[in-house]
Amino acid sequence: MAELLILAAVMLVTGAVGGVLAGLLGIGGGIVIVPALDFALSFLDVDASIRMHIAVATSLATIIPTSIASSRAHHRRDSVDINLVKRWAPFVLLGSLLGSWIASQVDSGVLYIVFASVALIIAIKLILPLEGKTIRTDVPRGPLVLVIPTGIGAISSMMGIGGGTLNVATLTLFNQPIHKAVGTAALFGLAISLPGTIGFIMAGLGDPRLPLGNFGYVNLIGFALIAPMAVLMAPVGASIAHRLSHRQLSLIFGFFLLVMVIRMIGRAI
Repeated sequence: MAELLILAAVMLVTGAVGGVLAGLLGIGGGIVIVPALDFALSFLDVDASIRMHIAVATSLATIIPTSIASSRAHHRRDSVDINLVKRWAPFVLLGSLLGSWIASQVDSGVLYIVFASVALIIAIKLILPLEGKTIRTDVPRGPLVLVIPTGIGAISSMMGIGGGTLNVATLTLFNQPIHKAVGTAALFGLAISLPGTIGFIMAGLGDPRLPLGNFGYVNLIGFALIAPMAVLMAPVGASIAHRLSHRQLSLIFGFFLLVMVIRMIGRAI
């Protein structure tokens, strides 16, 4: 009973933090939810070979309502580029399906390495003083450019994140205003999390290693506790994002990611 109470508390706090970060930085909260779920599942003695799959899949499921709440909050502030969403969303969705399929075929150790590697790159980008650095004056067009949203969708789905961290970094490099990038990234999170979740559910159906309360690789208990709290807190993060210095937020989040990277590498070794 005590273990279940601790598990519930961890998931509620995870949902709250994930929701605030969703609104604050345009991320789906998965960068926090995945390692927290991995930690929580270890208490239940879930098979280590599928623990990361469950954490990633459940994180993607919680990002569905979080992305909706976050993107609505940003849309009310006119911070979502609808035209870019229309251009990129189909390819983000395609990448998400591809990523969830790849993730279902590999060992948990591979997912730990993927998560840690991408999180490290994001952390370095956040910590270094790169604000204002761009590579173009606007988002490029053309068929080759569509490799970018497809790749973002695939990597994000494998990591169990809404793609906000990757999308925000990409869009700011293309000279998009930070608040517009954050708001647009929040909506892209839906194009990643919905197909990714469906892919993980289908891939996990019938796996005998799954713990009680799972639907495919999605843990319904984790979803039920994390998602409502994340939705509740996402507008709070969006409000804070329009008040505080982005540089301060970047430093805090960057160093937090470094801690997560060290933990994930330890898990993989």
